[in-house]
Amino acid sequence: MADVVQISGLVENQARFEHLLSTDPGFDTSVKGAIRKVLKEARGKISEDAKSYIQDDPRKAYRAVKHTVYKSLFGGNVSILSKRHAGAKYDLIRQKKLQPGQVGGNRRPRVAANNRLDQYYGSDRGFILRFLSSGTTSRQTRYGNRGSIRSTNMFSHIATWHMQQAAEEVANAINEYVKHVNNG
Repeated sequence: MADVVQISGLVENQARFEHLLSTDPGFDTSVKGAIRKVLKEARGKISEDAKSYIQDDPRKAYRAVKHTVYKSLFGGNVSILSKRHAGAKYDLIRQKKLQPGQVGGNRRPRVAANNRLDQYYGSDRGFILRFLSSGTTSRQTRYGNRGSIRSTNMFSHIATWHMQQAAEEVANAINEYVKHVNNG
């Protein structure tokens, strides 16, 4: 009789361990769901930090942050969105700062390329986050030096901090799942 109780205990423990295998659909769904939830929160925090870093951003470039959960592996990432095609065009009407008759201001008219870049909005403006993060080279035109944007590694600093927090939250979620399977 004692042997039957021990064997049933072994079978029960084996079933619990099988629920903790990565091939188990319940474990897979639970872990990927936790990763998805945590990365979505991290993306939101990174986006908010980018918004506060940029400060004056009427075209909302901070929206160009994306998160991805891997299908075949347990994991994911948060990165700057790189769209192949832009969405709908957006016209932000610029207010003139000069008073009538006031001397000064831009003496060169705006070129079509600048007007085209100003029509990108939201997630289409991922290139702005890349410029701020990695910088640009010095730009020279026939009208003079146009300067450059210095590299600040803004995105990598922000993302690293939030991704470390996300990794800890995923580890805690996995620990909770293991405790649930052991107690259940």
